[in-house]
Amino acid sequence: MAQGRSGNHGRGGAGKAGKPGAGKASNKGARPGQPGGPRKAGTGKGPRFRSGQPFANEFGERRPHRGKNPNYAGPHRPRRPQADPVDHYDFYDHDGVRLQKLMAGAGVASRRVCEQMIEEGRVTVNDQVVTELGVRVNPEKVVVRVDGISIQTDEKYIYMAFNKPAGVVSTMEDPEGRPCIKDFLRDSFNHRVFHVGRLDVETEGLLLLTNDGELANRLTHPSYEVPKTYLVQVRGPVASGVGEELKRGIRLEDGTARLDSFKLVDSTPGHVLIEVSIHSGRNRIVRRLFDAVGYPVEKLVRVEMGPIRIGSQKQGTIRNLSKVEIGELLASVDM
Repeated sequence: MAQGRSGNHGRGGAGKAGKPGAGKASNKGARPGQPGGPRKAGTGKGPRFRSGQPFANEFGERRPHRGKNPNYAGPHRPRRPQADPVDHYDFYDHDGVRLQKLMAGAGVASRRVCEQMIEEGRVTVNDQVVTELGVRVNPEKVVVRVDGISIQTDEKYIYMAFNKPAGVVSTMEDPEGRPCIKDFLRDSFNHRVFHVGRLDVETEGLLLLTNDGELANRLTHPSYEVPKTYLVQVRGPVASGVGEELKRGIRLEDGTARLDSFKLVDSTPGHVLIEVSIHSGRNRIVRRLFDAVGYPVEKLVRVEMGPIRIGSQKQGTIRNLSKVEIGELLASVDM
């Protein structure tokens, strides 16, 4: 027992007394991959990779010496190529908003999906196709389109739909004290808007309100031929051939007018409901056309104007148009 302890102690003492590393085999001169040698490329054995050393089969540019540290010099990974600058566009604004963020805020899609749309070449800014990410624009000075449809980029513009009841005049104020559009706006609403076109006092349905003067002018200009759809109730039955006659054209006191479409929707004893479409914006044009063929209008409701539909909106209410509706409305008049 004593000799064993003494022998173990002696071996330990001899190790301490000797030089560091005494008793170990030297790896000086060993080749890569051999026992004790450095790691052979492509194997999992040998010393770990140290910063500054190249990977296997990699040739990078050499770094210059910095200070007195000789280990800093050496090959490193090749530098990644820098992305091309995106400020070459005429509309680029260094203080603007990133294009994908602007699109996401306008309700087009999520920011990631908007980035994909840009890279796929589906987005134009001022009629120039943009495929690079990182483009910054001023929302008040550009027109952005996705798949040819404009998106609202300027938040100062307001677009609303009013379901006008019968007996309401199509003005913001009425000197005679009759019900008008202003009576249906919230008291807290302090923006100046105007109606696009008119509906006569007894006609119900869709009336657009906006502060976008250019859009209002285009929607009412005959050259853009924005279609308007109405539901017309007349006394029935209606003779065959009346619809074709109205589509061919009727001569009125201010010129010939015609319907774009004529479709019977429903009928009850003594009454017929007809859906018609017309792009003319002349005063009381639908009523005058039906008067000319001997079927005076009993009730008239405008249900569509361009891409905007009244749908299930309650009568007497005003709603903001959605981002998609605004884009479709702008695209319908080439904006």
